[in-house]
Amino acid sequence: MKITAIVVGRAKAPLRDAIADYETRAGRYWKLEVVEVASGGGAKGKSRPDRVVETEEALLLARLPERAQVVALTRTGHGLKSVDLAAYLDDHALHSTQDVCFIIGGAFGLGPRILDRAQKRWSLSESTLPHEMARLLLAEQLYRAGTIIRNEPYHKGPSRGDHRGSH
Repeated sequence: MKITAIVVGRAKAPLRDAIADYETRAGRYWKLEVVEVASGGGAKGKSRPDRVVETEEALLLARLPERAQVVALTRTGHGLKSVDLAAYLDDHALHSTQDVCFIIGGAFGLGPRILDRAQKRWSLSESTLPHEMARLLLAEQLYRAGTIIRNEPYHKGPSRGDHRGSH
């Protein structure tokens, strides 16, 4: 199974190195591809929010694998425990899903066509996060999911069969 993360914008300092580290770590467990698309905000970012979202949505959809299971990362999504993400990915791998694609939008979020296309909407936090922080958290959670599935010691929270805690 291939995991694709399609994100608006490039990773910049100070998070760039941490993002690269966790994407490399996650790549040990998953065939991971990260696709960066340009922000739709123009040179000075003075475009109207609806136009920015429309532009970014077109760029994101153009890179979306045709038959992928789509997970939209959005503040209006549902929370997902680390062990539940691991179970979700493990289930898709076991059932021969070709692609699972995570999408992170820009400053104004994701457009309606992406949200409609998504099989799952995931919120990383009840707070609004910068897209670079969301990308770092996604990469870390993909790495953590891999360690949970392989029962490796990185994850200190409850295991897949232990639902007493919440992580």
